[in-house]
Amino acid sequence: MALRKVISRSLKKLLATRTYSLNLCLKQSVWTPENIVQSPYKPVDIPNRILTEHIWENLERWPDKTAMVCGLTNRSITYHQLYRLSKTFGAQLRTKFQITDGDIVCVMMNNVPEYAPVIFGIIEAGALVTTVNPTYTPYEVHRQLVLSNPKALVGIPETVPVLKEALKLAKKNIPIICCDTKSNLPVGTVSFQELIEDNHVNLEVLKEVNMNSEDVVLLPYSSGTTGLPKGVELTNRNIVANCIQQDDEETRHFDDTTIENQDSVLAVLPFYHIYGLCIVMIHKLSVGCKVVTVPKFHPNTFIATLEKFNISLLCAAPPLVLFLGSHDGVKSKHLEPVKRLTSGAAPLPKPDIEKLIKKAQNIQMLQVYGLTETSPLVTTLTAGSQNYTSAGKPISNTELKVINSEGKSLGPNKVGELLIRGPQVMRGYKDNPEATKNCITEDGWFKSGDLASLDNDGSLTIADRLKELIKVKGYQVAPAELESVIKEHPAVLDAGVIGVPDQSTGERPKAFVVLKEGYRSEKNDIANFVAERVTEYKRLKEIVFMDSLPKNPSGKLLRRVLREKYC
Repeated sequence: MALRKVISRSLKKLLATRTYSLNLCLKQSVWTPENIVQSPYKPVDIPNRILTEHIWENLERWPDKTAMVCGLTNRSITYHQLYRLSKTFGAQLRTKFQITDGDIVCVMMNNVPEYAPVIFGIIEAGALVTTVNPTYTPYEVHRQLVLSNPKALVGIPETVPVLKEALKLAKKNIPIICCDTKSNLPVGTVSFQELIEDNHVNLEVLKEVNMNSEDVVLLPYSSGTTGLPKGVELTNRNIVANCIQQDDEETRHFDDTTIENQDSVLAVLPFYHIYGLCIVMIHKLSVGCKVVTVPKFHPNTFIATLEKFNISLLCAAPPLVLFLGSHDGVKSKHLEPVKRLTSGAAPLPKPDIEKLIKKAQNIQMLQVYGLTETSPLVTTLTAGSQNYTSAGKPISNTELKVINSEGKSLGPNKVGELLIRGPQVMRGYKDNPEATKNCITEDGWFKSGDLASLDNDGSLTIADRLKELIKVKGYQVAPAELESVIKEHPAVLDAGVIGVPDQSTGERPKAFVVLKEGYRSEKNDIANFVAERVTEYKRLKEIVFMDSLPKNPSGKLLRRVLREKYC
């Protein structure tokens, strides 16, 4: 008996020692002496290839499986068809539209199956892709056309009128290709369907393409940490790296595609946005998933699609999580096939998570964190984690650190600005070396503009935003952009915009307006003026007239003072 107790005590001591050593080893492997958090996951090799080469790499494993399918009409494309259509469209761009290496093609479409062959066809042609929100006004689109200077536009019948008006504003004459059903082809456009059904196109022209892994392939526009939208230069290597980082066995959000299994992901997040484009569409196509598209979010059609296609993976933003958990029409049966749900774009309130888990107890809830400038994924929770306030640990090949206002790296559980380093960090902002220099250090650290902390095991928690962007339903709204629009009103002298809390949208824009001397204007007049020039989620919900705006000695608007004094 005594011997058994001695052995028991010795065993407990040994286990405790090993546990301590294991924890110490874990901390040492995550935190460096310089207070840098390294990914706890094994590094991955990143091949030197262009994005479409990566997409087609395993094509022979699933050629006849569905790649894209419309959740409303059942219109679908297999992987073999996606390959053929992409090659054909790429060849047509080079032969009929004189697209050459490094040119830019602008895409303004809702989530439809044709989005994939359009994107991959542009890349096959050696060109860059810039995407535009299909709900943008001509005023918003024309600015991106001026900044990006595309050589061709691709739209759908609903967006063609906006594209035409935007071209007039930009004083450009650019061909418009329309993804159509032939019967409703808008006047003055070229039919995408006719282009891809042309069996006589010379695919040999694609051999002339000279693109490498370091060339820019995607040019989404982001407001960065402040200011007006800037073109984010994402290279082939950036996107391929982030795809492979998402394939890691310990952090992946999907199951392997086999003869018996194919995960279905519901693409309700818009493809024009980096989350929808790179995580939902590009990455999931690279691993053989079925991408089920929803052109626009409507509760009834969304729920019907969710049930009809046995969705196994849901990629969401906080408003969608709130909808799933609180809407009476979403029943437990609709969520039974869903194995995983990821949420990004903005912090997710814990009560919303709890509502959803109560309705669907078997779902793995996985918060993720990323930015347009990081291609986008940076961190993710792993399966089984219930620390829902955390955005998880850095994915493979990724380093994080938190710094104070003097630039000093902080240790565990200290709040400061989050910096990111890894192969997914963008090359820079197009034609804006000053903005690039301000956000990427000489040794490759990207300044996120987010206030965050890293705990002992390297898990990330976002505390707040240093940057002044407003997040409406997870979408970015730049105060400077709205201020610029407001100041175009003939009665306005000055304007300031901040984000204020909103129960349904997370935040909403609130404007403080100074009128010119001798001018009068109603709040509705200014609100309507702005509404004609911006998409719905950017519209002003509240306006306050002021005699003057708080500014520092150099004339910079003090939005912090507006927030503290008037909100």
